Amino acid sequence: MKLFWSSRSPFARKVVAVAHELGIADRIALERVIVSGTQPNESVMAYNPLSQIPTLVLDDGSALFDSAVIVAFLDLHHGPNVLLPGDPRQHFAVLRHQALGDGIMENSVRRLAERARGPLGSPQHAAANWFKISRTLDRLETEAASLEPATAGSIAIACGIAHLDFRHAADDWRGGRPALAAWFARFSTRPSMRATEYRDEH
Repeated sequence: MKLFWSSRSPFARKVVAVAHELGIADRIALERVIVSGTQPNESVMAYNPLSQIPTLVLDDGSALFDSAVIVAFLDLHHGPNVLLPGDPRQHFAVLRHQALGDGIMENSVRRLAERARGPLGSPQHAAANWFKISRTLDRLETEAASLEPATAGSIAIACGIAHLDFRHAADDWRGGRPALAAWFARFSTRPSMRATEYRDEH
């Protein structure tokens, strides 16, 4: 299998961290690519017309995207049900946590994009992105005990929070959230997280 990937992407990191948790990271070749909203990547678009990462190319040449779809595929075929429990009640609780983690990532990336626009950026949009992140973190503070053991949801949340440290280090997301901060500190020591730390490389 081949994964179109970037060490700067939180969604790509989530997929690679899942692969490490499942013990199949060595079976996925990583191909570093650059994608942007203004410059579609033709190599990626040959498999994913949305020109987004992560995109997983399977051995038969077909492709899977987005990150949640890839995670479900990997867990089903190489777990199974290790990170997405088979029990319906637990399954949807994990999917909910994954949605919260993905939401942190989305708003972090959007906030970064506004910053990159310089004087053309929208402070109002950036503030709204941070407000949604903050409210999500507040919710997770009350649910920190449910983030263990590792699931697709907790991995997404950890990758999303780590992206805040990576791109928005000046913001004190830990303030007033001791339970979430303690959980994140513990979770960050997992081999899957250490093996996938963000790097600002093209």
